[in-house]
Amino acid sequence: MAEKNAQGLLGPYGLAQYLCVLAALLLASRVEAAEWSSTELHLQLGRLDVPSFAGGGSADHLTYTLQHASRWKHGNLFFFLDVQDSRESGFQDFDAYGEAYANLSLGKISGKPMTFGPVSDVGLIGGVNWSADSNVRKYAAGVRLALDLPGFAFANLDVMALMDDSGGIASGGAPAQDDTLVVDFNFARPFRIGGADFSIEGHIEYAGKRTNELGGKVASWILAQPQLQWHVSERIAVGIEYQFWMNKLGDGSTDESAVQALFVWEF
Repeated sequence: MAEKNAQGLLGPYGLAQYLCVLAALLLASRVEAAEWSSTELHLQLGRLDVPSFAGGGSADHLTYTLQHASRWKHGNLFFFLDVQDSRESGFQDFDAYGEAYANLSLGKISGKPMTFGPVSDVGLIGGVNWSADSNVRKYAAGVRLALDLPGFAFANLDVMALMDDSGGIASGGAPAQDDTLVVDFNFARPFRIGGADFSIEGHIEYAGKRTNELGGKVASWILAQPQLQWHVSERIAVGIEYQFWMNKLGDGSTDESAVQALFVWEF
């Protein structure tokens, strides 16, 4: 573990922490100059699988999500906080999980277009993943390719190193893991049917395989969470979220396919 912490996928953990802190400070210093901002509260209800290492089976879940996205002169910010309330199992029984990312646009900072093919900009992205119940803390650092796709409000391809800085079993949490690679495609595609406004939005993520501190194998996974939203009004949307998770949480024997009812309130 000491060797892993010293080397990491992109060198010492200090590199990822430095990128995250730098991006956060730059964004915070310009918060009043935000060009666009959206904060939403999501409520989802569905039956989700429980990985075999947590007992297996499935359980009804209520998920409450606070989500924020904003854009400013030199980049953008995104974060979400999930509170998951499992109605039938000790797994995720009122557990909290969040992710936050700051992206710095190299094109906007340099004043020079960074376009090629479908890529409209290149950015440096850094972030943090956090979970309460399993006492997990991970840092992410990498590159964002902003894509200019017809009809999309936005589309990004993020390629990041994911570096584990968790306390592991010694802290009473889940076993710490090796570093890995994450590739995430996130998007929003609005469209209209008659006089009604709809959108398909969400993300598709690949996380590479790794090994935990006990020597156990954590399988690579693919997680897709597209949402179909009907925008009932300017601030209210209803719809569904489909969650497909191959090798859920690295469990090679759990592939999840679940439809959840969705309510969204933008405020």
